[in-house]
Amino acid sequence: MIEQLKRMIRDWPGEVVVIRRDEATAAWVFVALHSSRRGTPVGGTRMKVYEQPTDGLRDALRLAEGMSYKWASLDLPRGGGKAVLALSRPLDPPERRGLLERYGRLLESMDGAFGTGEDLGTTPEDMAWLARHTRHVHGVQPDGSVMDPGPFTAHGVYHGILAGVRWRFDQSTLQGLSALVQGLGDVGEPLARRLHDAGAKLLLSDLDSARAERLAAEFDAELVTPEQVYETPCDLFVPCAVGGILNRETIPRLACQIVAGSANNQLGEAEDGPRLHERGITYLPDYVLNSGGALALGTLVEGDTPEDLLRRVERVGVLISEVLERSDQSGTAPATVARALAEERLQAAPGNAARSDATEEE
Repeated sequence: MIEQLKRMIRDWPGEVVVIRRDEATAAWVFVALHSSRRGTPVGGTRMKVYEQPTDGLRDALRLAEGMSYKWASLDLPRGGGKAVLALSRPLDPPERRGLLERYGRLLESMDGAFGTGEDLGTTPEDMAWLARHTRHVHGVQPDGSVMDPGPFTAHGVYHGILAGVRWRFDQSTLQGLSALVQGLGDVGEPLARRLHDAGAKLLLSDLDSARAERLAAEFDAELVTPEQVYETPCDLFVPCAVGGILNRETIPRLACQIVAGSANNQLGEAEDGPRLHERGITYLPDYVLNSGGALALGTLVEGDTPEDLLRRVERVGVLISEVLERSDQSGTAPATVARALAEERLQAAPGNAARSDATEEE
């Protein structure tokens, strides 16, 4: 398996990968630093059970690259990185804290080469505990609490959706539109609430059926099983769960006009952006649309109020409008336009860090 991990890293166009196997929990820790050309790599820490460690590394590599494009799209002086704590089984609370403590010491030993925050499978409480063991956790408040990026991500996605609706339907509200929200977690639930309050007719889907039923009752929404998501007709498909869901198998099944969600790395491969465009489906590029949490926490300064950050996050709508206008002018897919803009900024950056294949620690 080590040789397979090394092959994956050699084929990756990033700079550094740090690997550690945590003996106490049998977990693998992957820290992937894709680019430091624009600044120190910053990205979330994901914790998830994977069938194979290689699946966790694959997530780390793809997500780190996505963070480079996210920061470049925001035109902020940050580089792209991501960490994945790949579990072989669920952990009990003491095991979880132990893993996070050892991971924190690893980050501290990297001496500021990577800054992190909350991601799928980790919580503000996890980040507060992690911050006891490393200085390199973003969003930590003076009282030791950690700001939850979820509501800021949801706020940015909402304003991006408004921009997409203006462009696609030539209307300024969500009245009369249907939105199918897939995944009702830290971002999906507050986003569904915003869409409902704005007048959208909601369709909801989540692997946690009890959560989906509770929110469906609250919002007078229609329930959609996970198996029916792609074929269900809707104006807006809002994926807020896992990545890789838009691919050559699912795109032909979609019955929507806009895809606009918070999930990272929604495209299975780069060609899926043009595939959506050819089908007449407007795809709002995920690393632009879901950048609100990064924008809020990545620019957080002393004295900022939540209201200040929410106003700053509304810039996501402006960025989405820019991508759609350029797509319209060039006739190319929004995903292609967004990637070209990000790559242009990455290439223009002065940094030229050397690439290292891997650091292995046992």
